[in-house]
Amino acid sequence: MLRVLIVDESKERALDLCQGVAAAGHLVAAVLPDAAALAERVQEIKPDAILISTESPSRDTLEHLATLDRDYPRPVIVFAGDDDESIIRRAMRAGVSAYVVDGLAPERIEPLMKVAVARFEEFQSLRRERDDAERKLSDRIAVDRAKGILMKARGLSEDEAYHALRKLAMERGRRIGEIAQDVIESAKLLIG
Repeated sequence: MLRVLIVDESKERALDLCQGVAAAGHLVAAVLPDAAALAERVQEIKPDAILISTESPSRDTLEHLATLDRDYPRPVIVFAGDDDESIIRRAMRAGVSAYVVDGLAPERIEPLMKVAVARFEEFQSLRRERDDAERKLSDRIAVDRAKGILMKARGLSEDEAYHALRKLAMERGRRIGEIAQDVIESAKLLIG
């Protein structure tokens, strides 16, 4: 059972969405009339998914969704009447997991939620992999720079410099990339 936050300026459509969410076996966590302060409300309510129904997502709504995606990512489904390709693309870039045009049929909520959650989870996995690869690359660059500093300052070979960094990382219980960054920062202070 998912806790679902519904955002809709129309009380009638919001009621239809609430009934569809309940019929799908999920819980409506809250209903909001607009996306203003969406990230703050999500932090407060802690829903598992968000359903937004609108004629066309406004620029402000898309900005709120982008902030939400950055700070408190959640699966988001947008039901909209507008099929403008540029708006759909902006919505997807803002973190929308599913954008459904003219399809606010309550019986479609459950399969759409399954798709949105699966797409969201896959995207989050890819994001974590990307972040991990970026961290590893950054660490490798820092280790190479720190080795160069140690080789020059202490007259060590490349292998000796690497082992010195590795030993210090193990002793301090930190990643070698962090230790390398400390060496680089210390060298900046000493050398200028």
